[in-house]
Amino acid sequence: MARYRVTTGATTWPDDTGCGLLHVDMDAFFVSCELRTRPELTGKPVVVSGGGPRSVVAAASYAAREFGVRSAMPFSTAKRLCPQLICITPTPGLYGEVSQGVMGIFRELTPLVEPLSLDEAFLDVSGALKRLDSSPARLGAWIRERVAADFGISCSVGVAKVKFVAKLASGMAKPDGMVVVPAAETLAFLHPLPVSALWGVGKRTEEHLRQQGLDTVADVAAAPLSRLRRSLGRALGEHLYALANGHDDRKVVPESPDKSIGAEVTFDVDLHDRSALGLELLRLSERVAATLRRRGLRGRTVSIKVRFADFKTITRARTTAVPVDVARDIHRTAVELLAEHAPTGAVRLIGVRVEGLNTESSGEQLLFASSEPRWRDAEVAADVARSKFGAAAVRPASLLTPRDQ
Repeated sequence: MARYRVTTGATTWPDDTGCGLLHVDMDAFFVSCELRTRPELTGKPVVVSGGGPRSVVAAASYAAREFGVRSAMPFSTAKRLCPQLICITPTPGLYGEVSQGVMGIFRELTPLVEPLSLDEAFLDVSGALKRLDSSPARLGAWIRERVAADFGISCSVGVAKVKFVAKLASGMAKPDGMVVVPAAETLAFLHPLPVSALWGVGKRTEEHLRQQGLDTVADVAAAPLSRLRRSLGRALGEHLYALANGHDDRKVVPESPDKSIGAEVTFDVDLHDRSALGLELLRLSERVAATLRRRGLRGRTVSIKVRFADFKTITRARTTAVPVDVARDIHRTAVELLAEHAPTGAVRLIGVRVEGLNTESSGEQLLFASSEPRWRDAEVAADVARSKFGAAAVRPASLLTPRDQ
């Protein structure tokens, strides 16, 4: 694979003709964002995590990964693997802010940007090449330089003819590199890879394929399609056969509107007290409502998610009379759902979500006979205060700690 890799500062690269799809992936994104203000930790085993007994690793530095530490791993497990592990608690709002800026760089090149998460996206630059008098690989190099210069973090870029190969290429470029797969060499690039490289192949499917002697992508590509259909089912068999032969017709789809917005919390110690759970629901409702208002959205359905100590998980929802973006309204519905559907039992995790979203421009129903105070006005004023003085500037009195009070 070395012949496809482009080193930093290179001025020549493999033929990128017809390779208009880029996959850009930030390197250890959450950790990289935090290290901008803590450069003394660069090169050390660092994770971003809550650090509690039930916290999970949100991101791990490459130094930490050498010890086997991975994202989504329980923090306690990570600490056993690497006793010298340094834990940084997440900075609220930081990752979304950096992500928004990075996506803005992508959109300077093309409107065809498909974010997959905060730290990765597909770009189709085919239509921009003539306008920018450039090539896909040059644009990939420019993106890497801009992201580093503007935000002090690194990213890896895959350049290819199809989405599937571009994503594989960016993974092989990590950390802080670029891999260009010429269109004519797509199969030469793919076929030596293990079957696990194919999208849709998890552990169980991989074991199933290997039991049939299909160990590499080349093996799947050479297998009769009828055999794959019988073995894997029609849809999956055809999907893997197409990918193994370098076919992926999916287009880059610009970011679709949010379908729901939510927040949840896992407790270090199971909670029995329903009044304490009510306060957590208020805290979460505040976060969800602030996000809705920031994005100019309201939602018609409020739902809760409750995971009990035995890991049984329930979700319950209720549609409101009018679309909501006010924490008071979201919280009231969430508390009612909790009382009705989870009145007893120790709770390990609780979450709030608002669905059925539409824009504020769709209007707000006014109740002329109501003597209710304008809670939304108060919360909007609190948004302004928080934006100027920080997230803790204004909070409901019930969420203040004794020290705050």
